[in-house]
Amino acid sequence: MKRRNLLTTGVAGAAAAVASTAHAQTLPTIRWRMPSSFPKALPTVFGGAEAISAIVSKLTDGKFTISAHAAGELVPPLGILDAVQTGTVECGHTAGFYYIGKEPALVFDTGVPFGMSPRQHAAWMMHGGGLDLMREVYAKFNVVQIPCGNTGAQMGGWFRKEIKAPADFKGLRIRAAGFLGHVYTKLGATPQQIPASDIYQALEKGTIDAVEWVGPADDEKLGLSKVAKFYYAPGVLERGASLCFIAGKQAWDGLPALYKAALEAACAQASADMLAKYDATNVPALRRLIGSGAKLGYWSRPIMDAMKKASDEVLKEQSAANETFRKVHDHWSKFLGDQVLWASVNDGAAEQFMISGARKT
Repeated sequence: MKRRNLLTTGVAGAAAAVASTAHAQTLPTIRWRMPSSFPKALPTVFGGAEAISAIVSKLTDGKFTISAHAAGELVPPLGILDAVQTGTVECGHTAGFYYIGKEPALVFDTGVPFGMSPRQHAAWMMHGGGLDLMREVYAKFNVVQIPCGNTGAQMGGWFRKEIKAPADFKGLRIRAAGFLGHVYTKLGATPQQIPASDIYQALEKGTIDAVEWVGPADDEKLGLSKVAKFYYAPGVLERGASLCFIAGKQAWDGLPALYKAALEAACAQASADMLAKYDATNVPALRRLIGSGAKLGYWSRPIMDAMKKASDEVLKEQSAANETFRKVHDHWSKFLGDQVLWASVNDGAAEQFMISGARKT
């Protein structure tokens, strides 16, 4: 009986495979272009775009291919949303907070200072209603969004001079993307949004005094320790940065269901791999940076208090000025409050014990 069942299952499986192959042969051949906001010099973050392309092609037997293009190859690094919205390209690989000038609520797609960790953000997106809210926002641009990666908590950044107190931010010219720029403005600094490819040169020439980028693995590749020695933690202003795959609504609607499923699966796999790779590579990169002369420092409590106060003020101002922002912020804040409570009961409490033990040893 067992052998008969096995044979029956095998025949059924083979038939399903043949049917699937026959179905695949009827599917259209589709070619998309996907510009990224990130350069090839950063293989983990740009690697997310390459992973999406590879997985989609594999899952569709090469019928649906997406060519990944590094920052500046097709469109400017910070012009991805415009290019997708206008149909210049079918899709793009970017971060929502680059476009808060168009819609401030897009910051919640990426991450907010003193906000959610990658796990908390994923929970909000996938099971807390966050994805529906963000897709409502992106719909204003005739674009569909899929989360596709997270860098994890980012470092406080590189500074050409030591930062000892909140007053030391006054007059600093700092590269800070999205919402962080508003926070630094409150602290007296002058933020500038500069793509990754131009950061080193800007620091070297003294066009800027400091830069907040990602973390050790990427910062090492950009050579930032060669032009700024003071490296600060913890990354309270960016506890995680979620990336997004965006597709034009018309292009998305024209995809067969199988291709849409392949894209969603590819983005999910790219997300898991990116965060895991950053967690694995940041520690050895930090050791090398310190070994080569970088001076690791920690934000003082007065500095973090000033950052938190500035962040709260900006959130309040944006909520008062923009109804969409207020709607998303209210929902996001409630979810974050519950997540912080849970962390204080379990994961976060355990991590604090582990950290205190590591410091003693």
